[in-house]
Amino acid sequence: MDNGGPGGLLQILRDGQPRTRAELAGTTGLGRAAVSSRLEPLLKLELVVPASGAPSTGGRPSARLAFNPSAKLVAAADVGATHATVALTDLSGTILVETTERLEISCGPEAVLDWLLAMVKRHLRVLERATADVIAVGIGLPGPVEHSTGKPTSPPIMPGWDGFDVPAYVQQTLDVPVLVDNDVNLMALGERATRWPSEENMIFLKVATGIGSGVVSGGELQRGAAGVAGDVGHIAVSRGAGILCRCGKSACLEAIAGAPAIAAQLRESGLEAVTGSDVVSLVRSGNLVAIQAVRQAGRDIGEMLNMCVSFINPALIVVGGSLAQSGEHLMAGIRETVYARSTPLATQHLSITQSETGPEAGVVGASILALEYVLSPQRVNHWATKLLCGENEPNNTRIEEHVLQKSRPLLESMGKQFQNT
Repeated sequence: MDNGGPGGLLQILRDGQPRTRAELAGTTGLGRAAVSSRLEPLLKLELVVPASGAPSTGGRPSARLAFNPSAKLVAAADVGATHATVALTDLSGTILVETTERLEISCGPEAVLDWLLAMVKRHLRVLERATADVIAVGIGLPGPVEHSTGKPTSPPIMPGWDGFDVPAYVQQTLDVPVLVDNDVNLMALGERATRWPSEENMIFLKVATGIGSGVVSGGELQRGAAGVAGDVGHIAVSRGAGILCRCGKSACLEAIAGAPAIAAQLRESGLEAVTGSDVVSLVRSGNLVAIQAVRQAGRDIGEMLNMCVSFINPALIVVGGSLAQSGEHLMAGIRETVYARSTPLATQHLSITQSETGPEAGVVGASILALEYVLSPQRVNHWATKLLCGENEPNNTRIEEHVLQKSRPLLESMGKQFQNT
């Protein structure tokens, strides 16, 4: 805990529990005067506000202070291969308004990001809030992202996006920090925050147009050296031998178990299926051919996950994405292969379950990504210093390396909030 400035006090108050100055002094070891001086900029910024309901001790009640999630807003976007969701959240990560529309990532970065910005402006009008109330933007993209710059790196299903400076483009309209990551990484953050805040080792697997995963190990999201950790859709599997993938290689899992591959297989059987939604509809209607195809896709995915289980040893695998809506047929195929092929020790305490957060996992994760940066002790201290010096609120335009090193307090507090709603 950084107790050297206002940012340290804010981290304590972000759990939502009101505290008196005396309680903050006891927690931090600071004197009452030091606590008051650190609270001053937080009160001026309205990040902290007086809270009612302090217990009476017979004398004058002590003034309690609490974190104010409604002080500012975060824009969060989850962009997939064929659909995108944009939301505005408060500073606790609670979604206030959101829109999901069909949008092809292949339209290119300018078209997609222009739509994203238009949705942010529309949502601000709905909430009757000003553009200046947005203090950060979090964006998930369906491909590898160099996290330090926010630039996509050789994404196989994103023509025109390679090396595109996403933060710089967004900042032409919203001059605030813009945090960009792979969409499945953000789904992992969102799912963990809402349903599994205490889980230290888990894999979130997205099965949709593409297949990817977000890996949490030792409580930390793992991105790897170049941001491609978890890109499991292009791992070779036995049934894919000789089948060409859109990445240019053959035998990739995605080429036989992704939504387009399953839909193509069903069309060969005379069924009308173009999208993942068509596949799910056929499964839900009880079509035996579709059910068998989805279950086989689950087995193929299980073959890949078997390697992950042996290598990472997760306690939990959560399956999301559009094809997860087909329910137990996909899950049964995955479990069948993983439990049959993995060692008993690796699967002894392993749970494989369907996502409970659903489509909102991505935008929740994008909000967490942005919040953990913009409300970090270092950023809040800088913000407070600028305020006390009479300068405008700072809008750092570059991403720092330590963005998510201390995410546990927010994850646990958000998990409690979602569990209580």
